[in-house]
Amino acid sequence: MFLRSVIIDDDSLVTDLVKQDYRTSEVFRKYGIDYCCGGKLPLKTACAIRQLDTDIIKKELNDIVRNIQISSSTNFTAWSVDFLIDYLINVHHSYLLDHLPDLIDAIERFVNSHKTKYPYLGKLPETVHQFRDDLLPHLEHEENIIFPYIKQIAHAYQSNESYASLLVKTLRKPVELMMKDEHRYVSQCLQSLRELTNNYTPPDNACISHRVCFLKLKELDDNLAQHLFLETEILFVKAIQMEKELLSQRI
Repeated sequence: MFLRSVIIDDDSLVTDLVKQDYRTSEVFRKYGIDYCCGGKLPLKTACAIRQLDTDIIKKELNDIVRNIQISSSTNFTAWSVDFLIDYLINVHHSYLLDHLPDLIDAIERFVNSHKTKYPYLGKLPETVHQFRDDLLPHLEHEENIIFPYIKQIAHAYQSNESYASLLVKTLRKPVELMMKDEHRYVSQCLQSLRELTNNYTPPDNACISHRVCFLKLKELDDNLAQHLFLETEILFVKAIQMEKELLSQRI
């Protein structure tokens, strides 16, 4: 089930669209259109049953399957601190806030209806719930405390302000704690998800809902991998280095 260009027209079968690109499942779930066992209907028919405008649904489907990629040669280290933080918030934090609710709902629905067939997935909803409950306060802490502080330090450092060293007070310890504790915890949660799902590999006889859940989890894993890399290896390294230089200037 590789991502590729998807042709969406009135006669496209709902289930085929999801097979071609699992992201279309979000649109179908939004409008209550069955894309699994009962999804073998043409899109136009499925929309008519739900009294939906087919053109509107097709537009949303086309929007969600659009692939936007960043080149692997992108030099993230050259980005300014402000731009990097804004990118983390608007891309990675927004991704988690927007997608976790749908992911959790999809997992709960699937596991609850397949408990007997796949008992080994019984811990999956609990693991994802715990992951969300621990992660969201972490994101809020970054956006409200850590990131504004890093921006403040960066501005003072770059402007060579005389008061810059006075700003260095609480950042270094929280960053080190996040790198050692919170980020380690995220990695441990991801490892648990990988083990529960056999590295997001569904069995050969898995239904579409099963495959969609695993692909969504793989997408989450991939997104968090870059998220943690940008924070741990670039942003926090820059912040700690600026702190050290500013502290060395303090009289």
